[in-house]
Amino acid sequence: MALREVEVAVIGGGAAGIAAAKRLQQQGRSYLLLEAQQRLGGRAYTVQVNGHNLDLGCGWLHSADKNPWAAIAGQTGFAIDKTTPPWDRPSNPNGFSIAEQKEFRKALSAFYERADAARLDCRDRPLSAFLDPESRWNPLINAISSYFSGAETERVSTQDLQNYQDSEINWRVVDGYGALVTSYAQDLEVVLNCKVLFIDWSGIRLRIATSIGVLECQAAIVALPTSVIARNPELFSPQLPEKVAAAECLPLGLADKLFLSLEGAEEFEPDSRLFGRPDRAATAIYHVRPFGRPLIECYFGGACADDLERGGPQAFFEFVAAELTNLHGNEFKRRIAPLAMHLWRADEFSLGAYSYAEPGHADDRAILASSVADRLFFAGEACSREWYSTAHGALASGVAAADALHMALGHAS
Repeated sequence: MALREVEVAVIGGGAAGIAAAKRLQQQGRSYLLLEAQQRLGGRAYTVQVNGHNLDLGCGWLHSADKNPWAAIAGQTGFAIDKTTPPWDRPSNPNGFSIAEQKEFRKALSAFYERADAARLDCRDRPLSAFLDPESRWNPLINAISSYFSGAETERVSTQDLQNYQDSEINWRVVDGYGALVTSYAQDLEVVLNCKVLFIDWSGIRLRIATSIGVLECQAAIVALPTSVIARNPELFSPQLPEKVAAAECLPLGLADKLFLSLEGAEEFEPDSRLFGRPDRAATAIYHVRPFGRPLIECYFGGACADDLERGGPQAFFEFVAAELTNLHGNEFKRRIAPLAMHLWRADEFSLGAYSYAEPGHADDRAILASSVADRLFFAGEACSREWYSTAHGALASGVAAADALHMALGHAS
């Protein structure tokens, strides 16, 4: 589809941009959804390998009882799996005994209680301030932080974590969360392979220069990852230093997945979990036989994932092979083979996985989400105070941006 004159440009075809465009469509607005890549979905990305749909990005319907994507799945025929997630059950005791797991859960619970008690403290400190300096479990707590925040505790705002709302109900989309997100866009007006170079909002109408031409419109919804905004301050003309500063303090942490095939998978319980090294932060966690499939989903976060990305997919495979053979013996390496992964930090259109707030900057989410001159509106998971880092937070922010824009244009007319 070529560029054409519309009322609204939606920039970025991830979950937020798709949700915003869908809402504009429902409101009867003329719009175009501009996506730099040749696919939609952004950090919601499903690929099919050996007959299995694998989520290389978001994979869990967090707060599933409140998550609008769960309702959309039901409406569009996507099956939902409600199996209890592996982190809510004891893990494989190989290398991490049941007694040690109980001790760790007790230490983790105490850590969260100390952090939660700080709600009455006006200072926003890093999560690491609430670690017990004498605890043997601090490295593993940092590993867990890197999985859900994409960063270790010293980099993460306590206030931001306190703002996050989680019902602790977690389901999965059998055919892939990414597939669900992109299917929601099937009837939208989309232009792929269309990279936005700059947005000139100095005149009466916006002028958006792209890799395939110039688009003029009344308003735009910017649904780009924070790391992309921070790296490209010249995107806006006139520039928006407050937005860029907020984006810089809401960086994308890193969480990468490597899927392995597994021979003799029946040896393991379906949807079981295995820790690589419970004595250090630089370790992977393993979801064995997800959906009962003969696979292992290997999960890496924070500094560990950043370091491994420098060596590409092979570095990740050698890392997990070393951890798994340490647990199961040298012959185990013959039973596994890499199937698929995506390097999110290396992806120029993402530059990371999902946002966290640096200490002292939890309120920057509101700064990022605020509109500019009733013409530029912002969406994305980083704009969500309560559901950041999730696809449903992205969806909610896209709907909110479209509603705010609809009201602004309506008043203007």
